[in-house]
Amino acid sequence: MANQELTFGEEEFIVSKTDLKGKITYGNALFIKISGYDETELIDQPHNILRHSDMPAVVFKLLWKEIQAGKEIFAYVKNKNKNDDFYWVFAHVTPSFTANRAISNYHSVRRKPSKNAINVIKPLYEMLLQKEKSEGIKASEELLLKILKDKGVSYEQFILSL
Repeated sequence: MANQELTFGEEEFIVSKTDLKGKITYGNALFIKISGYDETELIDQPHNILRHSDMPAVVFKLLWKEIQAGKEIFAYVKNKNKNDDFYWVFAHVTPSFTANRAISNYHSVRRKPSKNAINVIKPLYEMLLQKEKSEGIKASEELLLKILKDKGVSYEQFILSL
């Protein structure tokens, strides 16, 4: 039965690596297991094969902007697996660098998010997604920036406070 929530242990980590275009080059055993795909089905596929339709695009826009600028980012993400089940993660995404500081790939370590964090993130993402569907990504981004400004925090401060 699809659309069931999957979970994993607090001491477990989902790890994956992608190339510069977001194609999967590595996944640890938990990544492969929770994805529902075989390793051969995942390697060389775009990471967004796991993107859940409940995720607002503005979150990924922000994520890509940061990592392509050589910065790390933390984000809460709802993913789907091959069977259309879903799982929430608290992701730490970082670029990897060559010896001359060029970005060579991206690395993501994901852990189980707290229930409190998800209770805050779900309605925010629903609001952003609704705005995105009615007015576009730019309007969704403006809404997110307004919410953060009203709270007096940066995106990173907000995410790490949950």
